Amino acid sequence: MIITVVSDVLGKENNGTTIAAMNLIRTMRKKGHTVRVVCPDEDKRGQEDYYVVGKFNFGPLKGYVRKNGVTIARVEKDVLKKAIDGADVVHVMMPFGLGKAAAIYAHENCIPLTAGFHCQAENITGHIFMKNFRFANFVTYKILYKRLYRYCDIIHYPTQFICDVFEGVVGRTNKKIISNGVGSAFVPTAVKRPEGWKDKFVILFTARYSPEKSHDILLRAAALSKYKDRIRLVFAGTGPRKDAILSLSEKLGIEKPILAFFNRNDLIKVINAADLYVHPAEIEIESIAALEAIACGKVPVIADSPKSATRYFALSDRNLFKYDSPEDLAGKIDYWLDNPSELEKCKKDYEGFSKQFDFDYCMDRMEDMFREAIEMKKNEGQEDNILF
Repeated sequence: MIITVVSDVLGKENNGTTIAAMNLIRTMRKKGHTVRVVCPDEDKRGQEDYYVVGKFNFGPLKGYVRKNGVTIARVEKDVLKKAIDGADVVHVMMPFGLGKAAAIYAHENCIPLTAGFHCQAENITGHIFMKNFRFANFVTYKILYKRLYRYCDIIHYPTQFICDVFEGVVGRTNKKIISNGVGSAFVPTAVKRPEGWKDKFVILFTARYSPEKSHDILLRAAALSKYKDRIRLVFAGTGPRKDAILSLSEKLGIEKPILAFFNRNDLIKVINAADLYVHPAEIEIESIAALEAIACGKVPVIADSPKSATRYFALSDRNLFKYDSPEDLAGKIDYWLDNPSELEKCKKDYEGFSKQFDFDYCMDRMEDMFREAIEMKKNEGQEDNILF
């Protein structure tokens, strides 16, 4: 197959959508397919099968966008045409300008079209301080459907949760529910803990430093814990709230958390060296980060936010906490510190949990989705030619 992947946001693999896109691109190429990529990532310019477009100019808001660590693509129709013409299927990653233009072009030229659902309404409304306004989120989903998803032959949802949310607004869609997948390298491994961690209870959280990930809830919970002086927080990621996180930790009087972006090999070591994985995010479509931690044998404690799919990874009430309550989270952390034998037992309960999210299996299903979209378009054409 010739697959054209269109991604409004691509670059450093420091966010879930970019990681998902690059994993898909690399895997489909390994399977022998030609993958053309349309993106605004200047580092890819000149590389085979990359079609690089310019960056969208946000004018007076460009400083805010840069602070968020993303680059949004500018629509260049001539580049899109070169990348899409002759493709067997087009896959759009994001519902922004470039993705919308690609969807319309593919639709008008009867080219099979699929798109991933990697952006919750709250990821958008949160930037205008309206993430908790139900009507604003409702309207946003309507707009996303009109801009992109109504043109799709198949929509890829990473979780049943986000499928139910979107279909609750726009109605039934033709879909495939496929996890973005957990790599086989994420397994329990014996590692030597850093010198400064030896007498500490290390709590890990992997996510972008952005408001919806709720790092402050975990910081406040650590400050409320009766084991406050034993806790060492590790925040794996990058993002615009790094300074705010450090400032709050200092104000709360807790040990300065470790904030760093780790490559995959180092991240696996960090996960295995941690004692507990806490995921306080209020808004989350899937969270491969939580699944990676579970795959490495870590017990999770997850926010029960109604806007997060991650809560479904909890096997008991001890693995959940009230999403906006540092007090409740502190109680859960203290429980696991008080009961190390229960922590070990829970680790065994989670053994094998992540197998259902096996990366190779998920990528096989994505490949099948592309083939199905191609067949659907062929059959659609045949039906149009039937004489009654």
